[in-house]
Amino acid sequence: MRGNLHLYKRGEGKHWQCSTYLNGKNRRISTKEESFERAKDFAEDWFLELKGKQRRGEVVGEKTFREAAEQFLREYEIITKGRRNAQYVEGHGRRLKLHLLPFFGGMGLSEISAGKLQEYRIHRRENTIAERSKAPARSTLHQEIVCLRQVLKTAIRHGWLKHLPDLSEPFRSSEKISHRAWFSPEEYRTLYEATRERTRNPKRKRYLWEYEQLHDYVQFMANTGLRPDESARLEYRDVKVVRDYAKRSLRSRWAASAVSGTARARRVRCGRFSV
Repeated sequence: MRGNLHLYKRGEGKHWQCSTYLNGKNRRISTKEESFERAKDFAEDWFLELKGKQRRGEVVGEKTFREAAEQFLREYEIITKGRRNAQYVEGHGRRLKLHLLPFFGGMGLSEISAGKLQEYRIHRRENTIAERSKAPARSTLHQEIVCLRQVLKTAIRHGWLKHLPDLSEPFRSSEKISHRAWFSPEEYRTLYEATRERTRNPKRKRYLWEYEQLHDYVQFMANTGLRPDESARLEYRDVKVVRDYAKRSLRSRWAASAVSGTARARRVRCGRFSV
């Protein structure tokens, strides 16, 4: 092989190893053979297979998207343990397995460009229309691009990629601005008066404690602005009673949101809350 292929053993190891330098990267593999002749045949076949992949553009000299995706999943599941909904975490793994890896998996990270991303969008639409007779929803594609961005950011953190490509969708019309539904003051008053009435006149006495908890929870959520997942994770150590003149209030570290790089803590009047 003109000195391009090396066959050797490591220390007292029984199996022969082979290595070569291709596309700016050393590549090694164990032949799992103890016989020199069989190991030589294996190494030659492996080298010729690599050369064939190189001619077809399948051998890259950098980390692939697949490797970055594996690293992302390993980190994301551990770091977000208990902080993200388990189904949300599983959703990223599903999007990678079903859609992103079959298209981007073998590509080098630097090959993923705005053009490739647009090809992916077209590929997804065409395949989905062929299978289901309708295009994927915009929100579905958006979630897949979010997952792709997370993988590329993982690659940047590890020094495998210098910068993110442009992930924005070209020719995109402005979307309708939508806001999360909320109670009007009249609707909120109707709700808490109904829950309060239920605590005063319970239909079933044995459920009185549950009725009281529901009434407290409605007031607590409305006055703090906590999200449901934040309130579910709330602990005693997260809440501080603040005495300010004649007014008593609660302050929760979960009720802080990022505003221009600073945290804004919401202070709320405290009635009879079970926290």
